[in-house]
Parts: sequence; structure tokens; C-alpha cells
Amino acid sequence: MRDGFHRPCYISRMSAKLTHLSVILARPRGFCAGVVRAIEIVERALSHYGPPVYVRHEIVHNKHVVERLRARGAIFVDSVEEIPRGAITVFSAHGVSREVEQAAGVKALDVIDATCPLVRKVHNEGRRYAEKGCDVILVGHHGHAEVEGTSGQIPGTLHIVSSVEDVDRLVVRDPARVAYVTQTTLSLYDTQDIIQALRRRFPAILGPDTRDICYATQNRQKAVIELAKQVQLLLVVGSSNSSNSNRLREMGEAAGVESHLIEGASALDPVWLDGVEVVGLTAGASAPESVVQDTICRLRSLRLVTVQDLDGVEEKVRFQLPERIGDMERLTA
Repeated sequence: MRDGFHRPCYISRMSAKLTHLSVILARPRGFCAGVVRAIEIVERALSHYGPPVYVRHEIVHNKHVVERLRARGAIFVDSVEEIPRGAITVFSAHGVSREVEQAAGVKALDVIDATCPLVRKVHNEGRRYAEKGCDVILVGHHGHAEVEGTSGQIPGTLHIVSSVEDVDRLVVRDPARVAYVTQTTLSLYDTQDIIQALRRRFPAILGPDTRDICYATQNRQKAVIELAKQVQLLLVVGSSNSSNSNRLREMGEAAGVESHLIEGASALDPVWLDGVEVVGLTAGASAPESVVQDTICRLRSLRLVTVQDLDGVEEKVRFQLPERIGDMERLTA
């Protein structure tokens, strides 16, 4: 399996007595390039420096990933104040505010930044708009780690909106000098109504090209839309605090399909399968493929399962690791 988590699946001896179930796997699903990069950064830091390696916030929003790295010696903290002075520290894929960067500097932390390059791009866009004197509107969810980091990277006047109603309540300094950026774990489907409302209120608003929307979020949501046309039940593997995983479940539900977000195979309730002949299975961008395979194993213990892949996009995006990681490898070569 592509994430190295896979465990063998043992099929019940009673399988001949089980009723048939067709499982269709979304494509793409699971890890995106930003998540792969962030996990690899922590793994290589642990291999090179040895434990402990401190990680500010969960490296990605997935319990299985966090627990596996914790077992290797990663220590996850909510604040740099919890990290010993000078310690090896990784910033999560969600990015951090300038305040956090400055606090890390005060403690002389040895920082390796695992911020997703697409998140970093949003930071840069927001700063450019602020430098032009614009009020910057961040379309995203209050309290999400990425939104906290992005809002702390953009100087000047910033507003966070998560609904059309929020747009209606906005008060800006100059309606002719307004710009917007978006949380990367949202897609065109998530943001289109809000962006249309922004453009109605502020006809001169500046904003990123739609091609700047996170490719992974977009691709996984398109796959769920297609999957929902073919299945009676949708299972989304992902953590409850994963924004993009929750959105996949919501999109299945909006399409009229019973949909459940599950942390792992043990969360699957056999009652959901009553009267169901076709199940769709996908995973959020921070969910390991091994958990998808474990879920299939769980289904095989309950029904006689056949599995097929949905036709979809084959993602070939790879993000370069920080130069610091390359330097570590050269030193140990």
C-alpha cells in the first residue's frame, strides 16, 4: 500500500453464506501531495536527529497518522511554549501565524517548516493584496488550524467569512479596495455561493484564479459526486476534525445518499448495510490508504465483497521537500 500502513485481511470462513456487496472505490482518494510531504518531513527528521521531534499542532488531521508518528518519537503540542528551548520542531502542513514564527525564534527552536506549498501560496497572495491597501476577506472556517495560520500571516484589515450571511454583514473600509483568498481545504463547490455574494457586494473585488484552488480538494469532491450516482451508501474514511473529510460526507448526503464519516473500520455499523448492495468508499486527503483497506476487510467479514475502482483523475503532483531535508541526507550519505 502506498502509505506503508497496510495489514493483511483475513476473510471469514463463513463467506460462502454471506450476501454479495459491491464496493466502489473513489479515485482519487486519501493522501494528497501536501500530506505526503508533511509526513515525510517528520519521518526524516526522526530518522536523522532521533526522538524527540516536536510538532506544533497535529502534522495532519488524522489520528492514525499522528499515533504512528507519536510511536516513533514525535511529540505533538498545541503551543511553542510547550517545546524546550532549541529543540527540533516541525510546523504542521496547515501553516502557522507570524506570531508563532516569532515565538519559535525567541525560544531558538530549530524549525523545519512543513506548511503545504498551496497554503504558503495563499499566504503570499493575501500579503500582496494587503500591500495594495485592500481589506482582505478570508473564506474559511473559524477555528480551523489553516485559517488561524493564514489570518496570522496577512497584515492589515482581515475578515473571515464562512457563509453568504457573513458576506452580507461585512463592513469594509473602502468597497473599491477589497480582495479575497480561500482556505485550501475548500473547493469551488464549497465557495462558489460565497464568492458570488462577494462579487455582488464588491464588483471591483480582487481574487485568485480558480486554478489556484487546491487540486486535491477539487478532485476528491468531483470523485464523490460521480460515486454518489452509483451507490446506495457512502463511507468516508477520515477524522472528525478533518475539514475536507467532513465535506466529502456532506456532499454525499447532499446527493441523496446515506453517508457516514468513519475514523476507522471499527466505526462501521453493520446496520448501515441493511438492504444495501452497492457501497461507495473514499478517504479524505489526510487519511491513510491502509484504513481504506481495513474498512474493506471489515466489509468482507460481513458480506461477500467485490471491489472496483471508479474511473477518475490520476494525481501526479509531488511537492519538493524543504532544502533542509536534502541537506540532512547529504550529511548522512
